[in-house]
Amino acid sequence: MPREDTPGPARLGPPTAVCVGESMAVLLPDRPGPLETVENFRLSVGGAESNVAGALTALGVPTAWISRVGDDGFGRRLLAEVAARGVDVSAVSVDPRRPTGLYLKEVGGSTGHRHDLGPGRSRLHYHRRGSAAAALSPALLDDPAAARLLAGARLLHLSGITAALSDGCLALLRTLLADRRPNRLVSFDLNWRPSLWYDRDPAVLPPLLDAADVLLLGADEAEAAFGTGDPAALRRRFPTPATVVVKDAARTVTALERDGTAIAEPALAVEVVEATGAGDAFAAGYLAGTVRGLDQRRRLRLGHLSAACALTAHGDQAELPPAPVVTALLDTSPADWAATRVTADGITGPALPAARTVPTSPTSTDTHPSTPTGTNPSPSPSPSRTSGAR
Repeated sequence: MPREDTPGPARLGPPTAVCVGESMAVLLPDRPGPLETVENFRLSVGGAESNVAGALTALGVPTAWISRVGDDGFGRRLLAEVAARGVDVSAVSVDPRRPTGLYLKEVGGSTGHRHDLGPGRSRLHYHRRGSAAAALSPALLDDPAAARLLAGARLLHLSGITAALSDGCLALLRTLLADRRPNRLVSFDLNWRPSLWYDRDPAVLPPLLDAADVLLLGADEAEAAFGTGDPAALRRRFPTPATVVVKDAARTVTALERDGTAIAEPALAVEVVEATGAGDAFAAGYLAGTVRGLDQRRRLRLGHLSAACALTAHGDQAELPPAPVVTALLDTSPADWAATRVTADGITGPALPAARTVPTSPTSTDTHPSTPTGTNPSPSPSPSRTSGAR
């Protein structure tokens, strides 16, 4: 079906990066407690690959998102919101028969109801079987719009979520990973979602991950999927990628090169407002640094900074501070990096002019239900645990 023209801000130029995968409509409750006690829901959108696309665009990397949506209000909302972030959606197909995927978020509270999940806990309820995006397949490569974007991309970003959606989606990933091009880097985020693999075989995942150039793994996710979250063990398990990036529960991210070089960088101290989307923001920051040719430590720092800004904003998307502030933080000493604090009010640290607070500028007006951690900044949650829940 012909694509709809979706208005959005002026784009940065021809896409440098392309992200492929499903995004869905999201219904967010107006109060904590079990779903049967919720009176109203607010409509939003969510999806790991479109989150990464939006964050890459905000970081100055022109990016396209390729997927399928239904010919329905949820699909139109999804296209409009992703396009509003400056992402190229020209190769997103509108399916006249299959619906846009949907999930509902349930937020725990202190209601006393016997089905209440409890404070700080949440659960996602998916309605995505038979969605438009589940019909993705290698036939996508015959679409002139998608073929054009893929041919010009210097970075192609994929995730393990897509592999779980259908046989066609799995075949598409295998085809894209087999199509090696000298000027194109392929990144792959595990994005382990156990609920998606109940009736599918996760043994298909390791060959996909090992075929990427940059592999992004949460240590906790890798432990659940492969039995280990140890960075060195995961590097041995996946020998082919040029770089394996492991985000561990100790708040440190380690990048391990094929030649055995390993660089670890601690996360910034963050006063968390909303955890959703931080893992996708880290991926975007790290990949933006890769596209720009930054050294490994600065790539990791840009990932941490991007995640920290997402953690201190409502919703999945947040904007980095001004470029001079970013440069100062990427170049600062380990001691000054460790002394930097990120809150909803801004960033403070000795690397900044006169150690003053530099405001952050959230780009999203989402008001996801959240449980702030309090007024004392603390190390941010592991980015592996705070990716856009899909």
